[in-house]
Amino acid sequence: MGLMYDAKQIASRDPAARSVAGVILLYPGFHALVYYKISHFFYKIKLAGLARWVSELAKRRTGVEIHPGAQIGKGLFIDHGAGIVIGETSIIGDNCTIYHGVTLGGRGHAKHTKRHPTIGDNVLIGAGAKLLGNITIGDNANIGANAVILHDVPSGATVVGVPGKIVKIDGVKQASHAVELDHTDAVDPLERELRDLCNTISELSEKVKSLETELSELKK
Repeated sequence: MGLMYDAKQIASRDPAARSVAGVILLYPGFHALVYYKISHFFYKIKLAGLARWVSELAKRRTGVEIHPGAQIGKGLFIDHGAGIVIGETSIIGDNCTIYHGVTLGGRGHAKHTKRHPTIGDNVLIGAGAKLLGNITIGDNANIGANAVILHDVPSGATVVGVPGKIVKIDGVKQASHAVELDHTDAVDPLERELRDLCNTISELSEKVKSLETELSELKK
């Protein structure tokens, strides 16, 4: 298990990966996990200053900022990595995929409380998404790119938009979003509502024209 499992998962899920060795040597997302495991070890034995120093070094070298106190399961695939921030009380399950620009952030300034998200297993989080506060994202959920999530998301749900709205909840899944990387198959609910509104206006316009024609005929 451990880092070798993580490297194999990345190699199997990234179509650009050529080999496990290439992942180990070249991937900043994998390097960020190595630094995280070191800093998390120091954090658990109460060497908080040293733990933060390692995490700051990781941020400069990989572009990924993971607080040493975060809890991360096996098989996390951090794709590209640039601009990712994972807060202190974040919990990430197994075999998740996180794209660049994602924030697992807190809300409020209370200390010694759970203030960051809990992510279930096999969750995909699209580029630029912001998940804020002590919320729970269920297993196999799919968070669309640039979505802002402020509330819990049920298992198997696809969420897009600002603020995030559920657009689909899958039934029995053959494979997870995190493995399939299918975070593009999501319709923005605002776009859908605007399209429906435009269709309604068009229909009403046609009805008004029809009524005007009938009135004109009656006047004759």
